[in-house]
Amino acid sequence: MNATAATLLEWYDRNARRLPWRVEPGGEQPDPYRVWLSEIMLQQTTTAHAAPYFAAFAERWPNVEALAAAPEAEVMAAWAGLGYYSRARNLVACAREVAARGGFPDNEVDLRKLPGLGAYTAAAVAAIAFGRRAVVIDANVERVVARLFAIEEPLPAARKAIRAAAEAITPDERAGDFAQAMMDLGAGVCGPRDPRCLLCPLAAECLARAQGDPARLPVKAIKKTKPQRLGTAFWIERESQVWLVRRPGKGMLGGMRALPDDGWRAGADGSGEAPLPGQWRAGGVVRHGFTHFDLELGLAIYAGEAFEELVGGEWWPVDAIEEAGLPTLFAKAARLAVA
Repeated sequence: MNATAATLLEWYDRNARRLPWRVEPGGEQPDPYRVWLSEIMLQQTTTAHAAPYFAAFAERWPNVEALAAAPEAEVMAAWAGLGYYSRARNLVACAREVAARGGFPDNEVDLRKLPGLGAYTAAAVAAIAFGRRAVVIDANVERVVARLFAIEEPLPAARKAIRAAAEAITPDERAGDFAQAMMDLGAGVCGPRDPRCLLCPLAAECLARAQGDPARLPVKAIKKTKPQRLGTAFWIERESQVWLVRRPGKGMLGGMRALPDDGWRAGADGSGEAPLPGQWRAGGVVRHGFTHFDLELGLAIYAGEAFEELVGGEWWPVDAIEEAGLPTLFAKAARLAVA
């Protein structure tokens, strides 16, 4: 084992984060289902935000067979608030494929063939769940390696050099613990803005620290300004129930329950038609950021009486709106309407 890996693993044995999907350093082999579930949830989501969702999923669907048997709509509703809802659809598709084949494959190549598993997730599951030597690079690891080796090339072009450097220090033994140690180091010590170099087990060999300014690495490309979209969500209430629709299976927030809206997903000006004729009053505005655009969504509250014209949805009790599994955008609008 190389010296860098040995030093880091010694640190990890003493300082590993206790997370609901982890086993103790050097402990028994983790459950591949729990490793996979946590890694899917942690894509584009913080550990603190994902943890209660993981606990709820693991209790409700304790193994891949149980999740495979679950209706997709129930899984999507339970996922509400985690964002990036294509992950939830892939979660169900992957669970069904794994259950059909009798378990998770134990190597990167075959894991990559499953729905929703890209290069990082396949490497993480292979290393953590099966002890395979795999180069696992998330944003935390990327930052640690860029600083450790003083990789000056800006992202994303630097990723080839970062992968090569990470490959050089990844050990054959304790591959899963090493991957998690790198993640923990980036999350708790080698942070984006104020690296805590005095606590870092790799400080003595860190080239960026030797140069005097580790926080400047990795060099990031200048962010492009995201376009702004405008739209309207419609709150239609009758006898303490609100009208909800199911969004199309493909596209933004596909398959989720939601308030009716005016088609902001297809255009930027929010010029679509209201779902009912009659009077509407303004209920405020919610703002939400998506990956590729920001949305300003006005809330219109119905004051008419043409309810018989509604089709293709369902009435939902207003006092149970938090149980509808609305995606975050529409949950914000619902809370605004209720308030």
